[in-house]
This record gives sequence, structure tokens and C-alpha cells, in this order.
Amino acid sequence: MNTIIFATNNENKVSEVKSIVLEKFDIISLKEAGIEIDIAEPFDTLEENAKEKAKVIYELSNQDCFSEDTGLEVKSLDGEPGVKSARYAGEARSFENNIDKLLGKLADTTDRLARFRTVICLMYKGKTVFFEGICQGSIVAERRGSAGFGYDSVFVPDGSIKTFAEMAMAEKNSFSHRKKAIEKLTDYLLSSS
Repeated sequence: MNTIIFATNNENKVSEVKSIVLEKFDIISLKEAGIEIDIAEPFDTLEENAKEKAKVIYELSNQDCFSEDTGLEVKSLDGEPGVKSARYAGEARSFENNIDKLLGKLADTTDRLARFRTVICLMYKGKTVFFEGICQGSIVAERRGSAGFGYDSVFVPDGSIKTFAEMAMAEKNSFSHRKKAIEKLTDYLLSSS
């Protein structure tokens, strides 16, 4: 079984990806790979940030790896918070503060359409390949639910009345932007191995 490093320190994302990939590949986190590094995300696009993270880990480990960057893009805010989603309210990366800022900016609007967009960069057998997953939905007026992470408590995907934070992992994965991108990644790996 191929071992592939997922270039992230976010254990929530690692768990989510492992629940999607199941036994097809041995996905290991940076921690499991013995790599302790916090990789900067200095760029203005999800694609560039994902590539930077994968490149740094590939050069450190010389192992197949992938990285992802995900942004919440709100239509009435011209795509904010977008690539700055994790640091929307400042460098401290507080999702409570990020959500407060988002809800404050949306307080006077009825247009609450939004989407989550994930971009994965895979460095595998000498090739660099990108995959994208999108989940359309909307932002609710107040937090609901306690599962998940990030903006999950205020995002309702199209086709549901629940926020991601009100869903079990399997239900969230039936809508998830990250799942859509990971399925494309998995299909590629299966066809390339």
C-alpha cells in the first residue's frame, strides 16, 4: 500500500480525509511522518498555497505527498473570506472570531449565498496535479451544532437544512467540498498506481 503524506497539521482535516479514502491508501499526517513544521500560506490563491505546502514537504521528505487549501467564499462579500478564511479576523487563527466577523459583515444582507472550495495539490511520482471540490450553500444567521470545525456551524450546504456542524461525518461527507476533491485525488492515484 502506498504511503502518502498529507501536508497538514490540522488533525480534523486528517480524520476527514482518512474517512473518505478508507483503506485504499495509507494517508499519514505531518506528525505521523515525524515532520514538525508550520508552513506559511503567503499567496493570494488557494492553488498557490496548496502547491507551496506540498512542495515544502516533498522537498523535506522526498516522499509522495499532497496538500490542500480551503476557502469559504461568500458571494455578497466578493468572495471573502476566501484564501484568508483561517485568518479572517487576524493571524491568531480563531474560528470563533472569524465567524463573528463574518456574521457581522452579513448582518444587513439577505444574500447569504456561499460556497466552500477546496484545492488539492498532489506531488506524486514526479508529477504535480491539482484537484478541486466545491460545495454550494449559504450562511445562517447564528451558529448551530457542535461537530466539525472552522465555519461548519454557520454553513448549510444546498440540499440540506442542517449546518455541517449538525451533521455526523458520514452525512457531511455526502456534501463535502473536501470529499469531492479527495475523490478526484483517489481516482487519480488508483489509475496511476
